[in-house]
Amino acid sequence: MDNTRIYIKNNEGSFSYRVAALIIDDNKLLVAKHVDHPVFYTIGGGVNMNETSEEAVIREVMEETGLKLKINKLAFVQERFLKINNENYHEVVLFYLMDVKETINILDNTFTDQGNKETLHWLYLDELKNVNLVPEFLKYRSLGNNIGIEHIISKEY
Repeated sequence: MDNTRIYIKNNEGSFSYRVAALIIDDNKLLVAKHVDHPVFYTIGGGVNMNETSEEAVIREVMEETGLKLKINKLAFVQERFLKINNENYHEVVLFYLMDVKETINILDNTFTDQGNKETLHWLYLDELKNVNLVPEFLKYRSLGNNIGIEHIISKEY
């Protein structure tokens, strides 16, 4: 783990401050999937100390996809509470809708910066309900044309 990431671990559990990119093109959402996990997830990662969330999401998109995208707007703020292997996790994740002006030429199964362990995939927005996607709330929200910023609290115990 990068030691500049905003991440705290103590006897009560772990906390992380993260960003995620909603990259939508041609009615499809760009997501990633790791070979060791059965779920799809958004492009993104941890915010570094002294880095804004906007700088972080632009950096993460560039690292994972090679795309230099600008931000359209902040769409969701999620406070996520979960337990993994009996350990408590608390995340605050800012979801940014990215500004896609031209068609993106990323093919399914393109590798991310994680090498052959993580690949990129396009999922049709109208089929998200049928896909193993995290966070779950993305399956049931209007992506790309939502108004304002929505605050989501997820308790996944």
